[in-house]
Amino acid sequence: MSTDPRVPPTVGLVVAVTAVSGGAILVRLSDAPSTVAAFYRVLFTTLPLVPIALWRYRTHLAGITRRDLGFATLSGVALALHFAAWFESLAWTSVAASVTLVQAQPVFVALGAWVLLRERVTARMAAGIAIAVAGMAAMSLGDLLGGVLVGPRPIYGNGLALFGAVMAAGYVLAGRSLRQRVALVPYVVVVYGVCTLSLLGIVLVEGHGLTGYPPSEWAIFVGLAVGPGLLGHTVVNWALAHLESSVVSVSLLGEPVGATVLAFVFLAEAPTTFTLVGGAVVLAGITLTATESDP
Repeated sequence: MSTDPRVPPTVGLVVAVTAVSGGAILVRLSDAPSTVAAFYRVLFTTLPLVPIALWRYRTHLAGITRRDLGFATLSGVALALHFAAWFESLAWTSVAASVTLVQAQPVFVALGAWVLLRERVTARMAAGIAIAVAGMAAMSLGDLLGGVLVGPRPIYGNGLALFGAVMAAGYVLAGRSLRQRVALVPYVVVVYGVCTLSLLGIVLVEGHGLTGYPPSEWAIFVGLAVGPGLLGHTVVNWALAHLESSVVSVSLLGEPVGATVLAFVFLAEAPTTFTLVGGAVVLAGITLTATESDP
């Protein structure tokens, strides 16, 4: 562990969680196609890191093997599909449901590691997965049966958010061994570069334009990069050098809470009872899974 950071790590985590919590609100405020917003979010996050990678990490970049580049490509494509699905989900379901379900990534990481890597699933992890799945069912089906819905097609939006969680797990699993061999900055630049190109391909296939947006949209694109991207995930990576990974993982579960509060304040979007109760159950299951699976 690093010692004597200038900024207390707990303060950094508060900043990071606050920054990522605002991401869903910015996406909802944007009138641009969701894949365009996702493309510029990743592009503007990556661009400031490229000169650093080329200047300080030239040897690291040159040392990336063809095999590692293959894993980086898989990781980047999975990350692109995560962003595309999650951004789109916010158009169809509530912020509270979308952000909570997409945060279920640790559950799918544990399942994926068990199926693909033959890693052991403990009784605690199995219980966490079961609890999280029960909460997801309550969130998705409870509102439908209760007749109180938030969003034009909440079941579809919830499905997209879950797919986004699965793709985020794929991003983690594909990049886990790679991250142990490649330094953080070149790793992020390569994976985010693949992600950017993948999102660009999706945008072009969908036929959306990349220009012609008003200044307010460009401000949102930059805000998504600076907030959730640089102040959010970059600070999280910094905090991991000073705090236990389980503490950081559980702290990030504050994002659904923060996003729900911000959605109520700025969008006047009140979550339903089933979303609140089911979301709490999901977060409890994720906590069990994440704290057990962390080294």
